[in-house]
Amino acid sequence: MIVFTISALFLFPRVASPMAFSYVLVLILSPLVTMLMKVGISRTLASFSILIGVLFFSIYPVVKIIPLITKEVQNVQYYIPKIENYIQTQSAAIQKKIYASTGFKLKYDYVTDGLNYVREGISGIILDLPNFLASIVEWVFIIPLFLFFMLKDMPLFKKRVLSLIPNSYFEKTYSLFYQFNKQLGDYILAKFIEASILGVIITSGLLIIDIRFALLFGIIAAVTNVIPYLGPVLGTVPVILFTLAEYGWGADLGAVATLYMIANAVDLALVFPILVSKIVNLHPMIVVASVIIGSQLLGTVGMIVSIPVAAAIKLIFSEVLEEVYNS
Repeated sequence: MIVFTISALFLFPRVASPMAFSYVLVLILSPLVTMLMKVGISRTLASFSILIGVLFFSIYPVVKIIPLITKEVQNVQYYIPKIENYIQTQSAAIQKKIYASTGFKLKYDYVTDGLNYVREGISGIILDLPNFLASIVEWVFIIPLFLFFMLKDMPLFKKRVLSLIPNSYFEKTYSLFYQFNKQLGDYILAKFIEASILGVIITSGLLIIDIRFALLFGIIAAVTNVIPYLGPVLGTVPVILFTLAEYGWGADLGAVATLYMIANAVDLALVFPILVSKIVNLHPMIVVASVIIGSQLLGTVGMIVSIPVAAAIKLIFSEVLEEVYNS
């Protein structure tokens, strides 16, 4: 069953991707179904009510925010040549200083290569944008359907899957299934809350400092925060480059750098330990190793899913060891 499921994810991504996303939502929303059922509401009505709530609280903000984001993205494209020119000018100045002080001339222009790489990446994103938008439209119709039936029929689905397990392994399998689902759901919810808190802090701070594109930079910081360890760096680089190109070395740059340091310090010292680290309960070395392995196997997606996968492997390994020692 595991091999079949993994194979299906790769063979049928158009179905597997929205189904996996719906399953993640089910893990987060299942406690709400249980709460509604405890007050006498049927599972079907509870599932439908939660679906309506999810649609309202997700579609309404998106409808309000998307025009603002679109406007900022359209405006920021006029600043890209200015940022590129600033980076190239500073790079040339640094090369001249190195040559003047040491006599060593850099043979390779890493900055130009890096800018070309970024341009190619942006061009690829623009070319893939129609397919991405088509996928989003498709998901808008498929995910609510999957979500409703998963919420409604999840107990029946669990029962049928577990009925295939031999009796000697039933109790252990059920325990692992429950622990894994709970841990994965709690982790995803915690990461969503963590990213939202960081995005709100960054956006609010940039608005107070009066830096352009505060909402866009806040969203970038929130999205990149999903990537462990490397995310805060990826979220900081764009705003630092923009501030340098637009405002230069001065108070604005110092204020932006201080804001990001404070926001990431609050995240690493308070939000992450309270919300995330206790859920996965992994040693930092294991976290770093799993992120590196995930990036090598699946790129950015691998970095994002590496921690919950490592936590699941640890959970299964611990249960197997306990079973072996007990027997």
